[in-house]
Amino acid sequence: MSSLHVEQRIKNLLRLGAQQNASDVHFAVGRHPTLRIDGKLIPLEQEAVLLPEDTKAFADYLMNSHHKEKFLENGEIDFSYGLEDKVRFRTNVFYQRGYVGIVMRIINSNIRPLEDLGIPQLVYEFANFSQGLFLVTGPVGHGKSTTLAALVDYINHNKKHHIITIEDPIEYMYEQDRCIITQREIGQDSQTFGGALRASLREDANVVLIGEMRDLETIGTAITAAETGHLIFATLHTNDAAQTIDRIVDTFPSHQQNQIRSQLANVLLGVMSQRLIPHANGGRVPAIEIMIKNSAVENLIREDKTYQIDTVIETSQKEGMISLDKSLAELLQAGDITLDHAMTYAKNRDYVRMLVGRGEQIHIDE
Repeated sequence: MSSLHVEQRIKNLLRLGAQQNASDVHFAVGRHPTLRIDGKLIPLEQEAVLLPEDTKAFADYLMNSHHKEKFLENGEIDFSYGLEDKVRFRTNVFYQRGYVGIVMRIINSNIRPLEDLGIPQLVYEFANFSQGLFLVTGPVGHGKSTTLAALVDYINHNKKHHIITIEDPIEYMYEQDRCIITQREIGQDSQTFGGALRASLREDANVVLIGEMRDLETIGTAITAAETGHLIFATLHTNDAAQTIDRIVDTFPSHQQNQIRSQLANVLLGVMSQRLIPHANGGRVPAIEIMIKNSAVENLIREDKTYQIDTVIETSQKEGMISLDKSLAELLQAGDITLDHAMTYAKNRDYVRMLVGRGEQIHIDE
């Protein structure tokens, strides 16, 4: 297969993925090229089943010499790829059973505001703090990066700040407006999240976005940065606010955990957890949990009673908090999602059924 044919073939497949509003494009040996649309894998059966030489040729085309060196060294690599400056992809190339596999996530070039994403506008309030830590959590592929991009873009158009993003790889590209925006990619501009975050403390940053808090060094530095006058946005792959706090604390050795609870109680602004649920009429819609730190939450973090945070969220709706189950019930009442999908994502299925069954009006403050 000639290099020109490889280029034409992969570009056509990537264009098709973008045209079909896919979230991901998969290239796996023994399978048709496959798109993930609204959370479901859709094989392109009109395309030939991929052979080992196909996926290897695709990878060779997508990677530069630096990527190839790292791929051979580690067996996998993440990087960004731009298709004719129109569509960008977060790309992962890896080995499986000795064959090359590729998954490419489509990154929407348009940064949509929270209201277009179906996220309550009260979340913008977290962008108005001068310092602290705000976390967006949830499973992979459920819109965490998109939500944080909306917050960064809001600051870009409304504040005069220096914003630093630390990502692996860079996803959204921002057009600088009132802010200076510095975007650093792990593996290219810095070697580690922790190292880039430490450096940001000497780079006159007001706001720092951390693509993912993966390890003790990054988490510890993020908490320190939030204490020292920086507004920190970050993601974690956790399911709710209570689990997020426990995950952070448990990352540290036992003799440091009381200190970390105290620091976290001081700097944490809030946690938003989100799921993208299939919409009854196609597409996906977010179900969310929002925890805003108040005196009750702060005390529960200090006292290691995070198991009581769900109760605080349930009883603090007037402050803007909402539980995932109430969010699901509202979507169900509005006819946006089906009962089956609500039950799939519910934390307490009986509670969701009760809310919907008694017709309680559940409203998320805008």
